[in-house]
Amino acid sequence: MVNENEHQEPTDERTTTTDTNEAQEETLQTQTVVSGLYENWFLDYASYVILERAVPAVEDGLKPVQRRILHALKDMDDGRFNKVANVIGQTMQYHPHGDASIGDALVNIGQKNLLFDTQGNWGNLLTGDGAAAPRYIEVRLSKFGQEVVFNHQTTEWQLSYDGRKREPVTLPVKFPLLLAMGVEGIAVGLSTKVLPHNFNELIEASIQILKDKPVQIFPDFLTGGQVDVSNYNDGARGGKVRVRAKIEELDKKTLVIREIPFGTTTTSVKDSILKANEDGKIKIKKVDDLTSKDVEIHVHLAPGVSPDITIDALYAFTECEVSISPNACVIIKDKPHFVSVTDILRINTHQTVHLLQRELEIRQLELREKLLYSSLEKIFIENRIYRKIEECETFEAVISTIDKALTKFKKDFYREITEDDILRLTEIKIKRISKYDGFKAEELMRKLEQELAETEDNLANLTRYAIAYFKDLQKRYGKGRERMTEIRAFNTISANVVAAANQKLYVDREGGFIGYGLKKDEFVSDCSDIDDVIVFRRDGKFLVTKVQDKVFVGKDIIYCAVFKKNDERKIYNLVYLDAKSGISMTKRFAVTGVTRDREYDLTMGNPKSKITYFTANDNGEAEVVTVNLTAQSSAKVKAFDFDFASIGVKNRSAQGNILTKYPVRKISLKTVGTSTLGGVDIWYDEHLGRLNRDERGRFLGNFEAKDVVLVVYKNGEYELTSFDLTNRYEPNDIAVLCKFAPETVLSAVYYEANQKFWYVKRFKIETTSIDKKFNFIGDTKGSKLLAITTDAQPRIEIIHQVKDRGPIEKMVLEPAGFIDIRGWKALGNKLPFVKVKEVKLLEPKLVSTDDADGANSPAPAAPLLPEKELEAVAEPVDGQLGLF
Repeated sequence: MVNENEHQEPTDERTTTTDTNEAQEETLQTQTVVSGLYENWFLDYASYVILERAVPAVEDGLKPVQRRILHALKDMDDGRFNKVANVIGQTMQYHPHGDASIGDALVNIGQKNLLFDTQGNWGNLLTGDGAAAPRYIEVRLSKFGQEVVFNHQTTEWQLSYDGRKREPVTLPVKFPLLLAMGVEGIAVGLSTKVLPHNFNELIEASIQILKDKPVQIFPDFLTGGQVDVSNYNDGARGGKVRVRAKIEELDKKTLVIREIPFGTTTTSVKDSILKANEDGKIKIKKVDDLTSKDVEIHVHLAPGVSPDITIDALYAFTECEVSISPNACVIIKDKPHFVSVTDILRINTHQTVHLLQRELEIRQLELREKLLYSSLEKIFIENRIYRKIEECETFEAVISTIDKALTKFKKDFYREITEDDILRLTEIKIKRISKYDGFKAEELMRKLEQELAETEDNLANLTRYAIAYFKDLQKRYGKGRERMTEIRAFNTISANVVAAANQKLYVDREGGFIGYGLKKDEFVSDCSDIDDVIVFRRDGKFLVTKVQDKVFVGKDIIYCAVFKKNDERKIYNLVYLDAKSGISMTKRFAVTGVTRDREYDLTMGNPKSKITYFTANDNGEAEVVTVNLTAQSSAKVKAFDFDFASIGVKNRSAQGNILTKYPVRKISLKTVGTSTLGGVDIWYDEHLGRLNRDERGRFLGNFEAKDVVLVVYKNGEYELTSFDLTNRYEPNDIAVLCKFAPETVLSAVYYEANQKFWYVKRFKIETTSIDKKFNFIGDTKGSKLLAITTDAQPRIEIIHQVKDRGPIEKMVLEPAGFIDIRGWKALGNKLPFVKVKEVKLLEPKLVSTDDADGANSPAPAAPLLPEKELEAVAEPVDGQLGLF
């Protein structure tokens, strides 16, 4: 029997190896690197989120979901309100957005009171309350939205996600909608934040762009408040705005928040105030939220707490001030671009012009077609062409006959007559031919020609037409859309200055510890937990450190206190013994700025040197001390007096002046000194409403400790205040602010509502109470202060009517020449006018040195009320005053 294996041919090893390699290569070719897949998927996803979800298109300022909501509302529009739930369902035909996201986007648009008319509970931006369920609230497009957002003829269309519906690529918006509504979105790898701007200001800025003039626009928020736009950076990436609540002082114990910052709610503001109080940053008794239609949050202060400092603390530690960083990112030509708000406004303005041009061109074509057909119809009927086709046997013959009859008229038309035009003529009914009125036809064609001429004129002067369009928008829709957020500059608030003293500072002098946890040791002062403390030691070293529960600063402490940075008026007087030479040195210095936790040496730096006398003086006082030498010293005079006023204030690193070369037994205070620094120069910054020592604003004068500030308010009150830099003065409420001098004479023109007469009075400030307001025009409702000045020889121009319906006259009043100086409660002299139209303060007369009243400190003043408010009818005055 033959073994089958013996007859098998041997295997070719080379062939087997080759086949295996080819199989491996084929497997490798079908493999894909996973990292590459993830990179592609991530880019696809990021692009989708950026283009289709989070970032608005520059053309219409809308995200895709917003655009689909508006398109769905337009499709549903029949003039009546639609349930929001129904609108959400309609929107989902164009893209399967979630119903919750569509509802949120729809409510967000509705709360901006621009594109929608709403019914029902749509939530409250002020309180943060959400809208009612979609089945309970209703919406429709506003007239403004219908006019500026939609135009079927100028819209570019695309198929929806399933190909069953048409939706707009972008809507033909003829208004800078993105800047009016604002937008916020977070995509993959980038975000966008465009702040809302004022409706009327955007229109005015667009007009300025069309006139090739520079523009500047700033945010405006529906929540009101105040905004500092000094770092706005035109809304581009890297800018910042600070937004503050509007806080009023109701009385010395109560503050009222009337408006809140953008992005906050009354609830979040109240919670932030309560948290700041719990943390000890501010001291209040309670907070009452009385908000209904308007914001009203009452903050009740703790006894002895300054309202001005508390207002600053509210801005520093609560949501009464927030910082917002704009980041204008929009889709331009299917790509995200970081731009400025001015760039967006220019694009939107020029797009509006382009859309207006397209609409005019479409209307021009429509009018030409109407004119062409009206002319053809007129020729067809009046020339009885319809009778020539009666004998035609075929329809082609009819067309040919009409075309031949129109030949001699064709040269008058703007385009060739087509077969379609002739077909329309054949469709004219006999009834219309029989009732045709050539006169009415001529009248209609004349109107069409006039409208066509106007349209062509607008096309030829497109910029003029666009400006008129914007002005018309403002006229019809701008009322009630005035600026709500006040633009003003903010001061920088130092948290250490306004923080409430919520801790007590203690010191262990021998052990070298300070802190608010050393309850059994020596009490120093009240402090806050964010304060810095300055510490001086006997060895001549000092340092500044942050207050803590307990911290070691070095043994043998001779002085410690809360440190105030840049305080140039706090002067330290000291005597130290130089251990190497045995000489006692004296010096005066200030500590304005240091590095925290770094030790500084006040001596020459020789080991075992020590301080033998030290005082800290808040206002630069220089005392007189008695120096007693040791009995063993070789000096003839063993005791002498030294006045620190004899040496100047130098740098802290200066060696100082030699006090004595002999050994000193003791140094004791002889007499308390006075300040060697003189008064403080104070300026008033009218933009910030703050006093300062940085030479910003108007110079008020040099203030000694006893000096005060005179403030006269536009409501007819005056007040004396300290010159503390934390004081707040609302610029819009102030008529006069100056350094007070007892001889200052005020001249005022006012209307007294109880007597119904105009008065002029001159008076001096007789009260001495600080931070208490006094009304000098009477408390009767309707009384108005028209003008006030501290000029010694004022000149006041009054435009008035002596008699009812009499001629308008002008006179210059010089009160100093005929009016006596009386008390601040006196009525003054009656003016014989029925109506005062306007009051102007003129340049005062030069004051002679012999002037009985003396020279008052100058303070700018102006008429307090606009012309509308100045007009008030008083009872007629019988006769004229002798002074005239």
